Amino acid sequence: MRLHLITVGEPRLAYARAGWEEYEKRLRRYHRVQVTRVAGRTQAQESEAIARAAGRAPLILLDPRGEQFTSEGLSAYLDAQALAGVGELAFAVGGPEGHTNALRAGAHRLWSLGQLTLPHDLAMIVLLEALYRASTISAGEPYHRGGGRG
Repeated sequence: MRLHLITVGEPRLAYARAGWEEYEKRLRRYHRVQVTRVAGRTQAQESEAIARAAGRAPLILLDPRGEQFTSEGLSAYLDAQALAGVGELAFAVGGPEGHTNALRAGAHRLWSLGQLTLPHDLAMIVLLEALYRASTISAGEPYHRGGGRG
């Protein structure tokens, strides 16, 4: 399955660029990965650009209103989508103002990384690491040891 990662902007801090590159490289061992970086001067323009970039792929928005996954739950979700014949999932990290209500309403799913507010750069790394961890769980590899909230 292809994972299409859509972000408003790109990581600006050195640690974030390094983390993004590392986990993107790791994730490519399990999935085809496409990265699209969009821009906009307003929240509405950013959301429109995200919707255009996602095209017909089911869109999962990182959003504090969304549901939270455990690592095992995310793994099961990705597996279920693949078994259902979904060829691509689009995951979007919005800009500083988040996503518009219209984009949220049209999304396949809202996914919250937790109750903490994360800086944009860190949220992008957490997204990639979570997808990588879920992929290793599906593959039965030892990266994920479990035992915690995951």
